[in-house]
Order: sequence, then structure tokens, then C-alpha cells
Amino acid sequence: MVFVLGRGEVIDPQAEAMLQALHSRSTGGIKHHLQVLKEKGAENFMEKFYVGYGHKSIGDCGSVTVFVEGISMLAAKAIQDWRLYSGQESSTRYVDFSQQKFLNPAGSRLGEEILEEWRKFYLSLQQPLFDFLSKRFPKGEDESEKIYQKAIRARVFDIARSFLPAGATTNIAWHMNLRQFADELMLLRHHPLAEVREIAEKTEEALRQKYPQSFSHKRYQQTEEYNQQVMARYYYTKKNAPEFSLVFDGIDRSLLENFRDILSQRPPKTELPGYIAACGVLRYEFLLDFGSFRDLQRHRSVVQRMPLLTMQHGFHPWYLNELPPEWQEKAQEFLREQEQRLQKLSVSDEIKQYYIAMGYRVPCQVTGDLKALTYLVELRSSRFVHPTLVQRMLQMIESLRGLFSQYGLVIHQDPEPSRFDVKRGQHDIVMKDE
Repeated sequence: MVFVLGRGEVIDPQAEAMLQALHSRSTGGIKHHLQVLKEKGAENFMEKFYVGYGHKSIGDCGSVTVFVEGISMLAAKAIQDWRLYSGQESSTRYVDFSQQKFLNPAGSRLGEEILEEWRKFYLSLQQPLFDFLSKRFPKGEDESEKIYQKAIRARVFDIARSFLPAGATTNIAWHMNLRQFADELMLLRHHPLAEVREIAEKTEEALRQKYPQSFSHKRYQQTEEYNQQVMARYYYTKKNAPEFSLVFDGIDRSLLENFRDILSQRPPKTELPGYIAACGVLRYEFLLDFGSFRDLQRHRSVVQRMPLLTMQHGFHPWYLNELPPEWQEKAQEFLREQEQRLQKLSVSDEIKQYYIAMGYRVPCQVTGDLKALTYLVELRSSRFVHPTLVQRMLQMIESLRGLFSQYGLVIHQDPEPSRFDVKRGQHDIVMKDE
């Protein structure tokens, strides 16, 4: 028998978790378990077995979606910095951030001035960039005017987003199972940023009100102190990174040799099997603008450290080179003025991130096995991906081919990763007209 459970309002995440737990301990069948659920409810079961008994795998069996709105880019990254996170975030490529609130945690007039200067410059770029890009990438005869306009607008946002501060607000959808929410919130409530700590406490309280039996875990002082130390001392990596380098190669070539046919015969749009991970991992380090790091960080098949956003590594030159010629010098002068303002801002390095634009580069660390890295570089090296990220992915492809093509590794790559493709205008999500 194959039975697809329709949850609705009757079978909530806790009830769904209870049904799966009962299924693991009884041969009575799902219809019998549904009768037990109807008679006894899921509340006492979850309190006893998931929270009281500590059977954490039960919490894996029910999932919840939380919507968090009006939070900074930094807070969004903190929430997404969890390898079992699922969800979506407002895209700077398709959403005009001109009306979005910018957070000013310092609460100072100087902080507000810095943020509003970013906004003014961001807005002033929109029309000049649109006109410039329309001439640079003229519409083809067979291309839809509507789709073409959206593609050009997406390219405008691609470039202009570099002048948005990380304190610009965004919205995210946060979908995980009960256990993962509890485990991640345990760390987020000790995050270096007060904003993230507040989000964690509010989220946990909201989940506790909705599902009290799953979010009434006892807090242990030693665990809380340990997590606080971990987050305070090690959450942000401040290590300098090279422009681009392979810094660790832990691949067992003798073991990899056994998978030559699997590596060489893999067709496009097909992933390598998971057991390739047994061969070991590689770690790459490189500089990348924070805007594109946001895209990269959502790939949770690889391990990444959260970089501290500073001005130390400079503004990514790609964004400046993409501006109309008469705007390039203006932009450089504007950046110098903003940097002078930022130097006068008396806040911690962590808080200063809110006021720094996303075009500034940060040190990135990416560690993964061959399955994870191959999937990453193939997906993120196409013409539809932001060009600054594509550049790093192409460097990783070159490195991986140089190291492992002799063992049969094949990487399927977009033949024209730098080409402007009007199909980007179709990648939005919109409601159809009635």
C-alpha cells in the first residue's frame, strides 16, 4: 500500500511526527495510527518522547514554515547559515529596493546619513544604467519586448545592488523540521548581532506558542555558555584570503581511481553519487563581493564560514567597470566619500557591517567533496548567474579539471557563460493575469 498523507489543519507538524514515530514501532499500519491520533492527540506524545525522552529523530518528521520580514541582509545570512535550511529570500535582481527600510542599529545621525547616501546613489544609477545597457545589449528581432525589458532591468539591479548597504532589509521564508529549528535557534540566540538574537527569541516564542510540546526544551547553563563562546569568538572569520587559491586537497586518489567510470560517464544535469564523498574534500579560498557571496552561501552541500563584511578588501572592480563611462569616476569619488564617513562611525566591526555596501569583497572559504563541488560549479557557472560569482566558479572548474580529469572527472559547463541572454527576463515569479 502507498499512502500519501494530506495534512491540512487537522494533522499539524507535531501530529505528522507522531504518526511517523508510531510507524517505526508498530506494524498496525497508518490507518490504525490515525485512529490513535484521533483518540489521544499528538501533544502528550511529543512532550514525552521528543522533549522529555529526548528522541530527537522524532522532531525530524514534522516540518514548519516561518516567514521573517523586514530583517537585514546580515540577519538573512545568519538564518541561512545552517546546512539543513530550506527557504527563499527576496532577490536583489528582481525586487527594487528603493523603498526598503535600511536598518540603523547605531541610531546615530551619521549612520542615517551613510545609509541614505547609499540609497540616493543606488536610485540615481537606475535610469542611466538602463539606457546604457539597452544600447550595449540591443533587443533581437525575435525577442519579446516585455521579456527584454525585464532582462535589462535585472542586469541594472545586478550592477546597482553593489551600492546597497548590508543593512537593507529583506524578507525570507524559513522552512525546516521541528528538530532543526530547535537546534539552530539554540545557536542563533547567541549570535554576535543583537538583531539576530532578537529574531531567534521571537521565533522560538512564536513556535512555542504554536507547538508548545516541541519547543519546551530545558536550557542547560553549561550548554548555553559554550554556545555563547562559540558564536562570540568563532562565528565570523576575519582571516585574510588570497585572490583565489586551492588551500587544501584531501582527496584520496587511490580510492577515487575505483570510480573512474562513474566520473567519466555522468551525463549532463545528473549528480554524482553521494559515496564519492568518501574520497575526501577540497577547500578553496578567494575574495568575492558580499552581494555574490549571498548567492554562494545558499549552497549548503558545501561547508562555508561566515565572513565579516569590511572595506579592507576593496570594492569589486566589476561593478565599476559595468557603469556608463561618465559614471565610473563619479562612483569612485562617491565610494571615497562614503569610506570617510564610515571611518568616523564609532561602532564595532560587527555593527559597521550594516553600513557597508554589498559590492565590497569578503574572504570566502568553501570546503566540499567532489560531488558537492561539481554540482556547485556546474549550477553557478551559467550565463544566468551573477558574473562575479561565475568568475570564481570558472576558476574552480579549471582547478578541478586540472586535478581530476585524469581520473575521469567530467564537468558540464555553459559554453558561453559571459553572454547576455534575454531569457533572464523569464526567471521572475509573477502571478498570471486572470
